[in-house]
Amino acid sequence: MTSTATTATTSQRLTERAARVVPGGMYGHQAVRNMSARYPQYFAAGSGAIITDVDGKEYVDLMCSWGPIVLGHGDPVVNQAVRDQMEAGDCLAGPGETFVELAETMVDTVADADWVLFGKNGTDATTACLTIARAYTAKPVILVGRDVYHGAAPWCTPVTTGTLPSDRAAMRYFDYNDRESFDHALREAGSDLAGVMLTPFLHIEGRDQELVDEDFVHHVRRVCDEHGALLIVDDVRCGFRLAHGGSWESLGVRVDLSAWSKAIANGYPLAAVTGTEAVREAASKVFLTGSFWMNSTPMAAAVATIQRLRAIDGVALMRRAGARLREGILAQAESAGLAVNYTGPDVMPYLTFAGDTDYQRMLCFAEAALRSGVYLHPKHNWFMSCAMEDAVIDRALRGTEAAFDAVRKQFGTTAVAEFGEK
Repeated sequence: MTSTATTATTSQRLTERAARVVPGGMYGHQAVRNMSARYPQYFAAGSGAIITDVDGKEYVDLMCSWGPIVLGHGDPVVNQAVRDQMEAGDCLAGPGETFVELAETMVDTVADADWVLFGKNGTDATTACLTIARAYTAKPVILVGRDVYHGAAPWCTPVTTGTLPSDRAAMRYFDYNDRESFDHALREAGSDLAGVMLTPFLHIEGRDQELVDEDFVHHVRRVCDEHGALLIVDDVRCGFRLAHGGSWESLGVRVDLSAWSKAIANGYPLAAVTGTEAVREAASKVFLTGSFWMNSTPMAAAVATIQRLRAIDGVALMRRAGARLREGILAQAESAGLAVNYTGPDVMPYLTFAGDTDYQRMLCFAEAALRSGVYLHPKHNWFMSCAMEDAVIDRALRGTEAAFDAVRKQFGTTAVAEFGEK
């Protein structure tokens, strides 16, 4: 009899080894049990828009490593900047010159930035924004969208195991884009309002995405001005994909604080908070630090990433790739007789099937796409990168075509008249 050890894949063997030394085997959003056991847990390499798992199978990476990869895996310009900085030094007694260079680059690039602070993860940045807002206003309450993801700290984690009610005692919630709901939360806050945190568009796992309503944003800005509160934008997921200088720069709404991470350094660990001159003094008084927050290598990667995005007009490249993907997928769905919703901006789209309340159609689609060499998530938005040239999108569309066919064969067609595209 052939032993399990000789038939198991490399990924399966690594999973078995991890289960003995890691609680749950894997944790957080990258645990494949949150998607499907058919997904590979471990990867070996990435190049451009393609990733390779530890068993040698290649995939078009429509997740862009969950958002950080914006130029493409292994971008040569960024990697050269990283190699140069690593040779000079990374974790030293204090920051290097690249700290100042990156700060200047961020302030020059971000429309509403007069200063910047750095951290490591998106949660570092969003939590720092809350702390700075409370320091600035000397008030406790922060308003956030209901169920909107802002990180994994006790005040915002979507899984509350191990947290306390007191962790969220000063949080108030409203429905995104809903002025009546927002005004109700505002009344609950009373005179204690410190700030309002919003994402550039609504992205909640498993739900169709919703673009921000411009009138709603202007209303929130007026409320913040009237109450002496700060308007905070969580640009961790969207930053440097929707626009070069901040996701809301086209809305004519100035924000007081912004949180950044993911695409800021093309996969190297870095986060940032930017703010306006009025908030500078408050930001200088809070204590924010981490053992690796001043490492120079990720900062060198960020300088190279931001400059390269500007030089090649990365946002336009990603919009073009996203539009091509959207057009192809909607045509495939129509051809297969399947009603879908394809929501969100082209650079960060999300696909759902009409009436698929238990996600079974989407899970079937995702698993079939995976078998055809396309890595995407069944309940999370996807991402475009600058490496997604026409040939890459065409390769992805061959995989999604097979995935639509699998859904049609397993579940049948859906009447467009009943559901339709959103």
